[in-house]
Amino acid sequence: MVNIKVVLTDELKQFVDQEVREGDYASASEYVRDLIRQSRQSKAEDLLRQLIAEGLASGPPAPLPPGYFQRLLERASNRE
Repeated sequence: MVNIKVVLTDELKQFVDQEVREGDYASASEYVRDLIRQSRQSKAEDLLRQLIAEGLASGPPAPLPPGYFQRLLERASNRE
């Protein structure tokens, strides 16, 4: 693990300390790690929503040739 220094205002430090005292987190570090994980998850969800919207806006789906998924599964099995 890597240590980094984070500078907080007194108000933010008090808030983090309160979160720890209330038992939601074992430490300030755990709280910050959770915030980072939540931010990463939120960005991934935003990207997924964007890609879904682009897909929906791209028009009707094109039909796949017969056996497409079977060939895809066979290729995936051969990679193992």
